[in-house]
Amino acid sequence: MLATGLCFVGVTGVVRHLGTGIPAAQSAFLRFGWGVLFLLPTLLPMVRAGFPAGSLKLFGVRGLFHTAAVVCWFYAMARIPVAEVTAIGYLNPVLLTVGAAMIFGEKLALRRVLAVCVALIGALIVLRPGLREVTGGHLAQLAAATFFAGSYLIAKRLSQIVSAGTIVAMMSLSVTVLLAPFAWWVWVPVDWVQLLWLALVAAFATGGHYCMTRAFGAAPLAVTQPVTFLQLVWATLLGALVFGEGVDPMVLLGGAVIIGAISYITWREAVLKRAGVTPAEAETI
Repeated sequence: MLATGLCFVGVTGVVRHLGTGIPAAQSAFLRFGWGVLFLLPTLLPMVRAGFPAGSLKLFGVRGLFHTAAVVCWFYAMARIPVAEVTAIGYLNPVLLTVGAAMIFGEKLALRRVLAVCVALIGALIVLRPGLREVTGGHLAQLAAATFFAGSYLIAKRLSQIVSAGTIVAMMSLSVTVLLAPFAWWVWVPVDWVQLLWLALVAAFATGGHYCMTRAFGAAPLAVTQPVTFLQLVWATLLGALVFGEGVDPMVLLGGAVIIGAISYITWREAVLKRAGVTPAEAETI
């Protein structure tokens, strides 16, 4: 999980370095285009083998959610501090909890509801509406967290019928295809240096997902989840030391509140899973 956080901060650092010179849709398209090239050896046999009934529709819908998410994320990353992007992004697991209850009928016990409310308070601490300007970059990152949650909920459904490798490969392919017309619409000339930077983004992202998968296989979520808070520390240091961004204690505080709520939800689910039984309603509130 330490390596995961460093990889994902590497992604944000490179995108921040590229700035607004390349439109968000084009940057995202080139990043996922590199991802498709990396995954091409696995994509071709996968396509030849075919897919289970109904999966292609789910791949398409997930592609729509993920496309919207990455465009919003690239837009936000080029416009607001790295630490703020990271802190707001921590809302994603909270939105997943709410979405799982709404779509899959998972139970939202009182404790989980309270944890979600605490996480939202953490987001308000980061944004501080009314006390400072909430920019388009902040709104874009909120939208990105929401769209990513939708994408991961569909991935959860897909995980029941296809392999994890297939899910990742088809995500890269569908997002690249869906981004193509938007990238063409706003296309600006790019040089080889910019292309190589975006290849590095794809490499960092792939490495981050790989390390995260290995961590999930090696330790319970209750152990790995709190470590993700260190990603905010790395992001804050990156913004301060590389990009000259001020260290905002309220962003760190808000991120800590969100991570605390997420860690509680994760720990509680791990306890219930170890119990091996579904608790009665009185035991979950």
